[in-house]
Amino acid sequence: MSDRKSITPAHLYRNNDKLIGIGNAFWNTSYENGVAGVVGDLRDGVFTMADGHEFVNFTVCSYLDLDTHPKVIDGAVESLRRFGVLDHCIPRTRVQTSVLLELEESLGELFGAMVISALSTAAASTGLLPLIASGHLGNGTRPLMVFDKNAHVSMGNAKPACADETEVVTSKHHDLGFLEDMCRTYERVCYVVDGSDSLGGYAPVKELAVLQEKYNLLVFYDDSHSLSAYGERGIGYVRSHAPILDERTITVATLTKGFGAGGTAILLDGYSEDTRRLIERFAGPLGYSQKMNAAAVGAAMASAEIHRTEELDRLQAKLRANISLFDSLVTTEQAEATFPIRVVPMTDETVVEAAKKVFAAGFYTSPVFFPIVARGTAGLRVMLRAGQTEDQIRRLAAALIQAGALPAGAGPRPVAK
Repeated sequence: MSDRKSITPAHLYRNNDKLIGIGNAFWNTSYENGVAGVVGDLRDGVFTMADGHEFVNFTVCSYLDLDTHPKVIDGAVESLRRFGVLDHCIPRTRVQTSVLLELEESLGELFGAMVISALSTAAASTGLLPLIASGHLGNGTRPLMVFDKNAHVSMGNAKPACADETEVVTSKHHDLGFLEDMCRTYERVCYVVDGSDSLGGYAPVKELAVLQEKYNLLVFYDDSHSLSAYGERGIGYVRSHAPILDERTITVATLTKGFGAGGTAILLDGYSEDTRRLIERFAGPLGYSQKMNAAAVGAAMASAEIHRTEELDRLQAKLRANISLFDSLVTTEQAEATFPIRVVPMTDETVVEAAKKVFAAGFYTSPVFFPIVARGTAGLRVMLRAGQTEDQIRRLAAALIQAGALPAGAGPRPVAK
């Protein structure tokens, strides 16, 4: 027998054994039933697979369909030609072209904030959260880091790095009572939470503002799912509703979903240029040579211009109309809310088969299950978009009801005993 030591994991902040051990079985079932790993060519909003099967993707985050907008695509191409390089591969703290500076200036005007670009929200959160934990992004005090239980994995993955700098705890979803108890106990607290959830819903920004005023609470939001789809000029839910937009509120939001481009915007208020340089130098991936390339920047610049026009208002209105139409046809817990995500409830045992039936009818809806959602709350995720037609939504609803969804106005689904 070997006398070498084996390792017992601490599992203080993540547990891959549990994550993969439970979740991978659902992924394998989804893959085997043809509702994961789907490949097709996209043209005019319709995917065509190699075997000829056509379907409309109802689980895509481009809520305004700006990712296929001719101006956004042209902006990417023109940017490459203008700057003559895809990505000058060196940290921007040493040498850079003007491409990122122009984008950040444009987005700064659009959102009314200091903007720092990043390759992704995962890169932004991975870099920023440890700086907050150490007190270097904030008021100098190491805060207790309170991660919302439902905080997206792009933020949750920063827990171990934060725990090397300060104390880390996880709260129940939007548990304001627990958060206030922590604020009474600790000199400083930072709450890490989605401003808009990937499964629908918004953070209680007004209630959090009360704690910010009372206890100097710092709130770190990821508002990726509401950017563009919500608010005047598409500034998102947090910046539309948060009463406090100063150094106590930090927001990251992808430019890939509703914005239709690529990369991420970090939105800061009340911070100095010295803070910008600190972030660019020490916020992990933000200091690497990988950054938004010229094509992504050009697409984002073009999208930003659309956000300044009445076209954005028309797209948001069309999105709202499509949301209302869907809600009039299918029962979900999210019905009548403004965000464009709906989860059509199914059981763990039926969700993949239901997705398969809906896909056969010509529509892709992704089956979600633990650990994407809590155990026993599986469902089909539907994302409404401005470009979807009334006919497509009505036919999708019919397919969902045929697969086991409740029609709008039906009573609650019986609870399994």
